[in-house]
Amino acid sequence: MQTLIYLAGFALICLASHRIGQWFAQIRLPYITGYLFTGVLVGSFGLQLLPSSAGENLRFIDQIALAVIAFVAGSELFYKDLLSRLRSILWSLGMIIAIALAFIGTTLFFLLDIIPFTQGLNIGDKIAVALLGTTILLALSPPSTIAVIKELRARGPATRLILGLTVAMDVAIIVIFAISSSFAVALVESSGVNLAFLVLLLLDLILSGIAGYGVGQVLQVILRQSWSRWVKLTLIVALGYGIFAGADWLKTISAASWSIKIVIEPLLVALISGFLITNFSPYRDEFAELLHDISPVVYVAFFTITGLGLKLDILLTALIFAAVIFLVRALAIFSGSMLGLTIAGEPSRFRSLLWLGLITQAGIALGLAREASLLLPMLGDAFATLIIAVIVLNEIFGPLTLRFALQRLGEANLPEPGIRDDVRDVLILGVEQQSIALARQLSARGWQVRVADTDRDHVQRLAAEDVDERYIPEVSLQTLSGLITRATDAVVALLEKDEDNLRACQIALEKFGVPRLIVRPNRSELREQFRELGAIIVDPATAMVNLLEQAVRAPQSLSLLLHTDPVYDVVQMTVTNREIDGRLVRDLRLPADVLLLEISRDGQAIVPHGYTRLRHGDELTIVGKPDSLREVSLRIG
Repeated sequence: MQTLIYLAGFALICLASHRIGQWFAQIRLPYITGYLFTGVLVGSFGLQLLPSSAGENLRFIDQIALAVIAFVAGSELFYKDLLSRLRSILWSLGMIIAIALAFIGTTLFFLLDIIPFTQGLNIGDKIAVALLGTTILLALSPPSTIAVIKELRARGPATRLILGLTVAMDVAIIVIFAISSSFAVALVESSGVNLAFLVLLLLDLILSGIAGYGVGQVLQVILRQSWSRWVKLTLIVALGYGIFAGADWLKTISAASWSIKIVIEPLLVALISGFLITNFSPYRDEFAELLHDISPVVYVAFFTITGLGLKLDILLTALIFAAVIFLVRALAIFSGSMLGLTIAGEPSRFRSLLWLGLITQAGIALGLAREASLLLPMLGDAFATLIIAVIVLNEIFGPLTLRFALQRLGEANLPEPGIRDDVRDVLILGVEQQSIALARQLSARGWQVRVADTDRDHVQRLAAEDVDERYIPEVSLQTLSGLITRATDAVVALLEKDEDNLRACQIALEKFGVPRLIVRPNRSELREQFRELGAIIVDPATAMVNLLEQAVRAPQSLSLLLHTDPVYDVVQMTVTNREIDGRLVRDLRLPADVLLLEISRDGQAIVPHGYTRLRHGDELTIVGKPDSLREVSLRIG
């Protein structure tokens, strides 16, 4: 009954925490800082709406949240995205981990004699704290990194390397945590590190792998059913809790029955299962979508309950020491990444700036800190508070340093002040009611539009304040040079004389390489010449009949073509990311609300399927929600 009362109160607090997190975001602070603040505010150091002991009753929320966070970490490790940079990632990971163990571990070891609440520890306890603390502080934050990349519209080799390193580091750290926690417990309990210990540790890791495979199989059974989303979400959450409950049961039974304590790491189990679903099952898109639906709720609950356990008095005492550890951690990441990238042969501009993208921490680090506080009963919440103080500093400053690095590397694509982002350029020749309406529709969808005509009377008579209309005396290279550039995406020729339309298309293609030519011919004599140029011919005589036929056969597709669907849009994108070259369509990991309709290659239309290979320069016709389409454009180039 006490747990139900605490749970009801905590649910109401989470609603407030979500709102407070949004307020923090408005002042450019991370959401999780607001969630942690709310937990501290309602706890024993604030309004005392919930006692600090409530955290123990609500431990199952912690476990569910940690399982979901580990599922997410595993689902983000799509190994095909890492292959092109695998050498750089492995060398950087190895060097960062090795140097951080030396730098951060040594710093923590000696600070423990100075920090008021850690004085008096024996050498075994100090080594255990330093080992676990270093492991936790090496964890990064893929969600925060992805958020900054999306905000900056960043793309390029450095961006992909930073993201690959961030994802791979979290996976490596969960594995290392499973090992280091076993060593830490052995040191704290003075049970010694011998051959039997190492064999048992190896057995624990093997059992964790087997359990991860088993959980992955159960997840596949859940995902292949035709149940509703809420049923599947409920079962995934229950399975996440079951991983922790099963690990606790095995630890208790093995210690009581076999006189050995078998410890499988629940986070590692969940991570392995998420990795298997993403890389070796047909359900990765649905799994990612379900995790996306549940993650916001999980993060609010987890970070709020973490804040509930923070000791405000210890936090204030620990701030100066947290700042020292923050600086040492940054130095370790800088040194390790510089050395690793140098060995891997990356260019010097990467080596000097890339480390700034590896500062941010969040979910996994906080989860490991909570787990470690339970493994170190002599410190408990005090240890977690110190580590969380460092994590908060990293979460505040990490996105800023990542933003700076991407901008200095020239891979941020923010528009200039006053310029719209994702702008594409079009020239419409011919001033008339239809061309004005077309200009307005394209402008509303973010295009930079210019309209020109050789008839001054047309330009003056139909002048509109919201359309850039210009008079040109003739169609020639000289007059079009001020209207067409190498960045022009399309030319629409609607002039009264077909000879002028043909000359404009020839100049646009041959002199400027404009990829899209659209023409509305007035006579049939020049149609073959337009076709030779690759122009799209719009025939007024048949266009309406074709649209009416489409309305009868497939009305929903017509709403997309006519832009009357308020949710979805149809766009064409060019593959410019060379790492996509040769990638199967099924390995693009497109958002669930995005569909690839057609591939245009060397003038040939290809109807794609999962095993169609993309090539650099392909033109993709894609339908989806605007936000998802922007995400796809960043991925393919």
